[in-house]
Amino acid sequence: MNSIQHFIDGQWVDSVDGATFESITPIDNTVIATVARGGVADADRAVEAARRAFDDGPWPRMSPTARKQILHRAAALLEERLEEFAQAETLDMGKPIAESRTKDVPRAAYNLRFFADFAEHAHTETYAKPWDNVMTYTLREPAGVAACISPWNFPLMLATWKISPALAYGNTIILKPAEQSPLTAALLAQAFADAGMPDGVVNVVQGFGPDEVGERLTEHAGVDLITFTGESATGRAIMGKAAQTLKRCSFELGGKSAAIVMADADLDRAVAGTIDGIFRNQGEVCLAGSRLFVQRGIYDEFCERYVAAAEALVVGDPRDPATQVGPLVSTEHFDKVMSYIQLGHREGAKLLTGGERVTTGELASGNYVAPTVFADVDNSWRIAREEIFGPVQVIAPFDNVDEAIALANDSRYGLAGQIWTSNLDTAHKVARGVRTGTMWVNCFFIRDLRAPFGGMKDSGVGREGGLHSEEFFTEAKAVVIQFPS
Repeated sequence: MNSIQHFIDGQWVDSVDGATFESITPIDNTVIATVARGGVADADRAVEAARRAFDDGPWPRMSPTARKQILHRAAALLEERLEEFAQAETLDMGKPIAESRTKDVPRAAYNLRFFADFAEHAHTETYAKPWDNVMTYTLREPAGVAACISPWNFPLMLATWKISPALAYGNTIILKPAEQSPLTAALLAQAFADAGMPDGVVNVVQGFGPDEVGERLTEHAGVDLITFTGESATGRAIMGKAAQTLKRCSFELGGKSAAIVMADADLDRAVAGTIDGIFRNQGEVCLAGSRLFVQRGIYDEFCERYVAAAEALVVGDPRDPATQVGPLVSTEHFDKVMSYIQLGHREGAKLLTGGERVTTGELASGNYVAPTVFADVDNSWRIAREEIFGPVQVIAPFDNVDEAIALANDSRYGLAGQIWTSNLDTAHKVARGVRTGTMWVNCFFIRDLRAPFGGMKDSGVGREGGLHSEEFFTEAKAVVIQFPS
């Protein structure tokens, strides 16, 4: 994959103007591919193909069962090509290969299978008024052309999270992957083609956002709906563009989620879970528990255990199966994370471990940051309020559950949260009290794809998953029949 093109209307094509950009691996900051750089003309070409496939093609008119067969074939190809996808994901953005192999690629295939099956069993509603000889029923029809704009932190998994329900319900799509992670999007396009997807149903355009292919997709009159995962500021910009043509939007945005550890928690589980909650995927997780509140009675012991667990994590080349923490996605993002670490020092946080670049041996040429833990952090400080999106944890004590809930809610974000306790009443109180889209009780990152997924406040607009995805990717039509008396 030294050269990556756009995939439009069933064909691999260069940008109209021939523009390209270089894809760089964070492992050692070397160039791994030359990628087509999409512009306005490329977005227009992709929308025209998707529009034609929706308005005149077979996909929206197939039965859910027929669409399911193609989606399942695509899922099977992901599973057959697991190692190719996993290696590409790891090379692209630095994800540890163990996660790519055992979590991300299998979950991407499951996304396709789940929504294909779920759409086949979609329900309808019927309202009868026999006294008036009237019956009303609801049709669920595909909404149209969907622009699916996916992030770089889980490139394949989150791309399939968006396009799987869109396709299962009969829409056509344009996938715009993040410019930092183009590889698996191209592999995915080929898998759909090999699975027998009709031309124009799945289109992939590579490139950047502002003033280029991404922005054009958000404002194009031929796009009916947008699903986006990324920064809150970008979500605001997209919503502004989408409003001009009244597009439907579903956004999963930033997070600064609180993990609350009560004194009665199982400390072994709480330490392991909250370590995973911030250092998985190098902390490049929007759902990360990046504010850790620990009840004062166990605060010192917990911090001691936490530091030991953080220091035991293996930082290394993500292609090594033993690696648990790989490099940050780009030099720009590395610099951002390091600037927050420096800010933590200036704000007065107590550095317990980490806080430095890892430069051991071959790692010196990559974007590696040691797992970093700050303690005694005030919730008003910027390191406790702004999304760092790296392997940086901030810890603060609290006295009682009401204070913990107040601290958790004192944030402009509301994407996820964790509560670690052995008391069911406490768990329910926190789950009800914290304004967030997902609350995990004594666990992290466990998902049921039927459940709603999304955020409150600056963390998003709308929900996806199960019936929520059906609601977003379909139009509800009321059909009213009056029978003769």
